[in-house]
Amino acid sequence: MLDSAAKQEYTRQDVRRMLKVSEQQLRSWERHGLIQGTSSFSFSDLIALKALQKLRESRVPSRKIGRALTALKRKLSHVERPLSELKIFSDGRTISVQIAGQKMEALTGQMLFNFETVELASIKSLAAPKRAADRASAERQAEMYFQQGLALEETGAPIEQAVASYEKAVELNPAAAGALVNLGTIYYRQHKYGEAERHYLRAVEVDSNYPLAHYNLGNLYDEQADLERAEQHYVTALRLNPSYADAHFNLALLAERKGDFLKAVRHWKSYLKLDGTGTWATIARKQLDKLREATVIRPRGAGA
Repeated sequence: MLDSAAKQEYTRQDVRRMLKVSEQQLRSWERHGLIQGTSSFSFSDLIALKALQKLRESRVPSRKIGRALTALKRKLSHVERPLSELKIFSDGRTISVQIAGQKMEALTGQMLFNFETVELASIKSLAAPKRAADRASAERQAEMYFQQGLALEETGAPIEQAVASYEKAVELNPAAAGALVNLGTIYYRQHKYGEAERHYLRAVEVDSNYPLAHYNLGNLYDEQADLERAEQHYVTALRLNPSYADAHFNLALLAERKGDFLKAVRHWKSYLKLDGTGTWATIARKQLDKLREATVIRPRGAGA
């Protein structure tokens, strides 16, 4: 199944629909040399675009991404396409890459420089080419299975096929947090809450800084009326991503259920600052108006 998916070609319309990016964004990446200008994309291209999308979500400028990719190709001669061959991530300030289980700052190669000061045995253990190549290959395959799972869900294929793809991704790379989260969500939708929790917790275990994993755990505990744990994970998701509008929305609802109307108001206002249009924004405004009319939140000078 993987081979056929790997050879599949995706049109620009397919890519925009699957990754929810605009044509303007694709052209911007092309202008900056991050992707080639083309009318169709391979599965490997899709992986690279997904990596670019994650960097964009972290608000990393395209020029900075370009410099980092150039630096990586210069430092890692065996890597031709860093976006599809390496695990690249960012905290919004620096771009990092995972090499042989260790993090390296992409622009400066800091971790590579630090290797010079460790014992020879440690160098051999961390830099053994075969082990590193095998691990990188497994991670690339895992990412392809993950993307295949996304494509299967997107096209409405039997959910068992998507589950099989995500499970294969986790088998190849136990740290595949995205696959673990998507498996958890499939089980959540099937009301298999124990399985959903198990996969979400595994995702948090391998990547504690993954906002979506914490947000989904919040939803799971919220569904089970465990409001304390739900709030804990929503708050963590917001700490990791202050622009997480949906977390504000759910925290506002949760605060209302707990009777903390002032906190609810704060979260409704924060939500509307991040997402001021659409159906959910309309709901948020209605809830905010209800709370303002309720009691103590009425503006000063308002009539009795």
